[in-house]
Amino acid sequence: MKRSFFLAAAVLVAAATPALAHTGAGSVSGFSAGFGHPVGGLDHVLAMVAVGILAAQMGGKSMWFVPASFVGMMIVGGLFGMIGVPVPFVEIGIVGSVIVLGGVIAAGRQMPMGLAMALVGVMAIFHGHAHGTEMPVNASGLEYGVGFAVATTTLHAAGIGLSIAVQKMAEKIAPIAVRVGGGGIAAAGALLFIA
Repeated sequence: MKRSFFLAAAVLVAAATPALAHTGAGSVSGFSAGFGHPVGGLDHVLAMVAVGILAAQMGGKSMWFVPASFVGMMIVGGLFGMIGVPVPFVEIGIVGSVIVLGGVIAAGRQMPMGLAMALVGVMAIFHGHAHGTEMPVNASGLEYGVGFAVATTTLHAAGIGLSIAVQKMAEKIAPIAVRVGGGGIAAAGALLFIA
């Protein structure tokens, strides 16, 4: 199970290329075009997986509400993009979301769920706007929107799964590390006794 999860995550990351995420190239119809846009760019993949990791790091209800906030606001951003409402600095917002989310995760501090929801919600508008703006002209807006929402949800789930798997591995390694540390302390004590 763990091996297949990591393999799937690796395939998603390896398959993602920023050049394909923002060109409008590829499939030009509905669901598949919408699904392909988020998974086709490393910037989107990293941000969306990071939302899942953040949600798992926070635990509890945040595992549902933080990703749901992202998906909901991404849909709003997508609608803005589809109807031509301008959102400034979209590309900077997308890359910035990767940096900010990575930093928040690395800091490892808990934040109130409402703040996390607001943070990812703002970032989601940029991602959604890119998806909506780059919707192929002949694609069904509803099918396209469902496609990018499903892909995003899948990436959030991958982030949650990855985080949980790492936590479980750490739980198994921690007791061994403590025992090895204890052995090291005893050995140091023996050296002190001898010296």
